[in-house]
Amino acid sequence: MNTGTDFAKYLSKFLSEYLPFERNMSPNTIAAYRDTFVQLIGYMKDVQNIRVEQFTLDELTRQRVLDFLSWVQNGRNCGIATRNQRLASIHSFISYLQYEEIDHLQEWLKIRSIKAMKGEKKNINYLTTEGIKLLLEQPDTTTGNGRRNLALLALMYDTGARVQEIIDLTPESLKIESGPYTIKIFGKGRKSRVVPLMEEQIVLLKRYMEENQLFDQYKLKHPLFFNSRNEKLTRSGITYVLKTYANMARQINPGLIPENISCHSIRHSKAMHLLQSGVNLVYIRDLLGHVSTQTTDIYARADSKQKREALEKAYVNLVPDKASHCEWEKNQNLLGWLKSLQR
Repeated sequence: MNTGTDFAKYLSKFLSEYLPFERNMSPNTIAAYRDTFVQLIGYMKDVQNIRVEQFTLDELTRQRVLDFLSWVQNGRNCGIATRNQRLASIHSFISYLQYEEIDHLQEWLKIRSIKAMKGEKKNINYLTTEGIKLLLEQPDTTTGNGRRNLALLALMYDTGARVQEIIDLTPESLKIESGPYTIKIFGKGRKSRVVPLMEEQIVLLKRYMEENQLFDQYKLKHPLFFNSRNEKLTRSGITYVLKTYANMARQINPGLIPENISCHSIRHSKAMHLLQSGVNLVYIRDLLGHVSTQTTDIYARADSKQKREALEKAYVNLVPDKASHCEWEKNQNLLGWLKSLQR
């Protein structure tokens, strides 16, 4: 990148110094921020006819940011969530500029005032315990890949981990030589949490790790789950594994496997099952690595809705029909008076 403009200079410092060292952002988060500015620079060049070497902070205005966000939605056919992610990245950059480049402070405050759009809240997509059981019965454990995939999916469910957290695991993350068994997971913002593991999970993990010599000292930092090239699995790779077995399970019992399933569905499933078993939201929050129980509350709200739907489905009307008419409906004088109010 040409650092001849003030925009390029501050953006380079933002991505290479501020985010990793002052904010302690993970490489994945920084990559997401970088994607936003790659798109912004492309938009400025292709739509606004301003090449990167001409892109200065003077060009970064509230209206231009609004136009860019509109282009993300309409020009690239992206959803509200993507639009809000781009805005969040720009807001973070502007917050940084407020203290580094105060000559444009008034414009920075205007950009900061741009609100995220509210989208339609989607229902939490999760599997029942029977659905998870059916899913985990699909890997062919007579093959190496099948044993790996079973250990992978079972660990995803047991820990409620995000897919990137599973990807980043190494053998040294595990403490399974003797009980209590635990796993150390590094989540968003490089924050770590220790999650307990169940005995059944340990059997699968030990068998898989022994088969692949992952207990050897020189493999402590090797990816826990890896492909034929000894590289850690990708998001798309794990998604492919999940959807393959989901399709197989759906052929056996379509009612147990949702049509739209993702790796996050496994995380949602674990949270819902814990909640339905009576586990306190605080413990579920800690397991999932949420900052506060406000984020975890979505599972409580979803569970309340599920209970209401179940009650409504099982409801039997035992109220006599004669009680369906209100007393005032029988009083013709009162009824006539009420109707007269509409005139």
